[in-house]
Amino acid sequence: MNSNSQAKNQATATQSTLSHLDSDGDITMVDVSGKTATTREANAAGQVRFPSEIYEQIKAADGMTKKGSITQTAHIAGIMAAKRTHDLIPLCHPLPLDKIGLTFEYDDTCNSITVSGTVKVTHKTGVEMEALTAVSIACLTIYDMTKALSHDIVIDNVHLLKKTGGKSDYSHA
Repeated sequence: MNSNSQAKNQATATQSTLSHLDSDGDITMVDVSGKTATTREANAAGQVRFPSEIYEQIKAADGMTKKGSITQTAHIAGIMAAKRTHDLIPLCHPLPLDKIGLTFEYDDTCNSITVSGTVKVTHKTGVEMEALTAVSIACLTIYDMTKALSHDIVIDNVHLLKKTGGKSDYSHA
């Protein structure tokens, strides 16, 4: 059996668990036409960790740099990213988002800024990817805004916290 046949058989074997594969194991956009529109919400979080001296410098300046406010710029970037998720991730549906919220919290115990995001929609598909995209891009924007101070900055632990609506709910343990 050649590698293409093996890959096709493996894809077919996992198709019941992977929603972006059709019955032949080919990539497809999920058909949501038969689903009922419900209110769906997703929460995600991520962390930007800094060397201690850089963290103290950022906190002492109240997050202001020569480029402007770190968190205000990251907030706008995260909102814009959530709205454009379907342009970034090929099989995501374009969604008319009802809410995009981001919060930023300084954490002195690990010299970091924690970014939390909430995205909400009333539609036939969920918004997990939009919440994760918002948080990821907000974290990347914080990196961009502070990289002149150090490149020893780590974006860490971007993950889904919770989702509600649709077929099932989820909560990160």
